[in-house]
Amino acid sequence: MKNITEQLILSLAPNSTAAANGRKISAGGGFVKLYRSEDSTFFMGECKGSGATAYVTSADYINENKPVFRCSCPSRQFPCKHSLALMYEMMSGKEFAICEIPEDILSKRKKLAAKSAKAENAETENTDPESAEKTAKKKAAAKKTASAAKKKKFKKQLEGLEMCEKAVKELISAGLGTMGGASLSNYQALSKQFGDYYLLGIQRLFNRLIIEITEYQKDGLEVHYDNAIDTLEKLNSLIKKSRKYITEKIENDDPALDDTALYEELGGNWKLSELESIGKCVQNARMAQLAFWVIFDDARKEYIETGAWIELNSGMIYLTKNFRPLKSLKHIKADDSVFSAVKVPSMAVYPGEGNVRVRWDSADFEELTDEDFKKLRSYAVTSVKAEMKAVKNFLQNAMSSPIIYKLISFAEVEKIGEKIVLKSKDGDTVELKDFSETEKMTERLQMLPDQKLLENGVMLCGFHYDAAENRIFAQPMCIIPDSENAVVRLLY
Repeated sequence: MKNITEQLILSLAPNSTAAANGRKISAGGGFVKLYRSEDSTFFMGECKGSGATAYVTSADYINENKPVFRCSCPSRQFPCKHSLALMYEMMSGKEFAICEIPEDILSKRKKLAAKSAKAENAETENTDPESAEKTAKKKAAAKKTASAAKKKKFKKQLEGLEMCEKAVKELISAGLGTMGGASLSNYQALSKQFGDYYLLGIQRLFNRLIIEITEYQKDGLEVHYDNAIDTLEKLNSLIKKSRKYITEKIENDDPALDDTALYEELGGNWKLSELESIGKCVQNARMAQLAFWVIFDDARKEYIETGAWIELNSGMIYLTKNFRPLKSLKHIKADDSVFSAVKVPSMAVYPGEGNVRVRWDSADFEELTDEDFKKLRSYAVTSVKAEMKAVKNFLQNAMSSPIIYKLISFAEVEKIGEKIVLKSKDGDTVELKDFSETEKMTERLQMLPDQKLLENGVMLCGFHYDAAENRIFAQPMCIIPDSENAVVRLLY
């Protein structure tokens, strides 16, 4: 029988409702018959539906990492609740009668195998001198076309940067307070144009600038004005770096992909294969999620689902991000919290600094072991003071993320007056305070059912700069106690 875990089922489900319905069908005895092949590569069940005829649902594991689910129900969800229910039956150890693999499944397998063989044969044929020459010419022509298209795009982006720089100079000269009324409408129209110039990063920052000024005009709070100034600085920095990067690409006749975060800021979308081609890949990673949260980015008009993970072989802290625009919300599967260890054969790593983004297309779920928790604790730093210089340098970079996550080994967390302070194992202290873009978590420390969790443990902290107080604070994300192998999340 396959090793099926609930975390695996949840990862495959299109949404939590489908998983819950699948669990309900299984628990309610929805299957009247269950079958599996002798080699356990095929599973099938007959499940009671709303009509007189039972639905036939199956799971084909001929490719272990990419099972194929099929069902006779009319649902448009994939996998449907009946396919998920079949997996719950497998997970619960139900008895599956041995059966022959149906002819239609064998036929589909043959077609897939033939397609794969055709691709392999095509590669073999290319070793023939004549075929290889033809293929090389086609690739050269395609490369030339792609290169011309990229150069054209670069020139268009330079035009957009000039337009943006002019708007920024006008704002700095006239003052942000003048961005109101009719001029605000003009800037909103201008922001829409940046998409036509393939300047998505510029567009997002410009939208954020407009939002902050709009809010400032409503309530007069200085925090919006400070945020607008900060956004303006980032916008100015992005314009300069983007112009330098694009100009060099044109002058050097070099349209190739680079290991730079500017690629996404300039409207690019990385494919996993592209990241692997420039060496941005980690093999055989073992990941543990420490925190998960969702925010709505008004400037982007989308939900961003973020997971903070630690790679247990290296101690590196990475982020996964799932972007779900409002206009296509129902078509993009939502991410969720993960409580198992995730074994990833190949993990793509995005360019950047700090807690960079990672992504993978297949993984296995396993239980976190005692050794995993031992490793996790060993990666925590014992001195806040020793880390603060690196934190400051990172946060001072206008193009960096406004927050960086680190594991800190602490002696205690205590309330001093109105402040909540973490004391590291080396006796250094840092005040805990929430980052503006996430939910309130610091106050939840006082709500923990066991206050002993605030003594001798490891905490994932998000270090961020507060302009109003001109100080760096740390936001608590989770606690890994020394006394037990657990991750106590303050948000998920």
